[in-house]
Amino acid sequence: MTLLGAAAVVFATAFVAYTYLGYPLALKILSALGRGKGLLQAPPGSWPDVTITVAMYNEESQAEGLLESLAALDYPPGKRQVLIVSDGSTDRTDEIVSRYLDRGVEFLRLPERGGKTAAENAASGCIRAEIVVNTDASTRILPDALKPLIAALSDPSVGLASGRDLSVSRTDEPANLGESGYVGYEMWIRDLETEVSGIVGASGCFYAIRTHLHKIPVAPHLSRDFAAALKCRENGYRAVSVPRAVCLVPRTSSLRREYGRKVRTMTRGMTTLLDRRALLNPIRHGAFAWMLFSHKVCRWGVPWVALMGAVGVALLAPEFPVLWGVLAAGVLGVALGAVGWRLGDGRPLPKLLQVPAFGLAGNVAAMHAALRALGGRRDAVWEPTRREKGPASA
Repeated sequence: MTLLGAAAVVFATAFVAYTYLGYPLALKILSALGRGKGLLQAPPGSWPDVTITVAMYNEESQAEGLLESLAALDYPPGKRQVLIVSDGSTDRTDEIVSRYLDRGVEFLRLPERGGKTAAENAASGCIRAEIVVNTDASTRILPDALKPLIAALSDPSVGLASGRDLSVSRTDEPANLGESGYVGYEMWIRDLETEVSGIVGASGCFYAIRTHLHKIPVAPHLSRDFAAALKCRENGYRAVSVPRAVCLVPRTSSLRREYGRKVRTMTRGMTTLLDRRALLNPIRHGAFAWMLFSHKVCRWGVPWVALMGAVGVALLAPEFPVLWGVLAAGVLGVALGAVGWRLGDGRPLPKLLQVPAFGLAGNVAAMHAALRALGGRRDAVWEPTRREKGPASA
């Protein structure tokens, strides 16, 4: 039992350390050695035509703000097509969008709700531009963010350019340290991946992709933003992250609703990777297979491995009493996370509880999602996480 416990602890410690520290360190070393391709920052000679698509379902509280923000983007007006797809909305979304038809906005209404990916698939026939920009109703793209995103596609090796998410809250609410820290860490990892080869998944909030890649069908139950980066690799392109292409992504005030969003997002992500599992073959896909495994599979595997490590500590503790303290610290962290999770439903959390609550919710969501994905659960349609309307702050 001692040997088994020691093996579990060593493996779990090494696995978690590699996932969050070793992997970015390896990317940093490869980048420093000049082994990567980097990111082309020069603007094109002339700006290409772009189609900005947004799939909406019952977004009456967000529609007007979104359309005004898109109109304010710094991009030649004659070079952009704004296409709004109503996925069978039953509120005032359609009415609000129709007010903007005389301002160049185009509108496609689907009679029945089929989910975001199905709505984006349906919009493919209306796209006229050579580049498609996907965003969400609750996302606000900074006015100067679109040009850097499109400029990245002037590199012929790049098939997709992903924006930088900036997690924000309402001005009357404190920032959630757990969520804002995690989003910042994720953006840092994508920057490192871009320097080495390319990102393994795009930001669904704001990304641009070549139209011929966008029009490759994606099954409704799969994650389009994740699949888009994988399609790029399958077709000889790379996907990159563009630090200057900033979009504001509002936080939800309810940790319980955020948990549901995480479960749904990770379930779709895992299902997408199962569908594209051939990309995990290092013989055929080299460094990209390693990056895909490290960024996605290892990240999703952390809670299961951590649980195994905790069992190992419990097995060793009778022989090494100091480990009771380690186990107690772990239990305390989980307890603080559980308290924060219970309290974090529409109210700000004390700083002491923010990180453990967000961490616990994220890891439990990963375990929940894995069980759903392996059980064949498909989420083509869901109730979106509603973001509160109001001014945002970083």
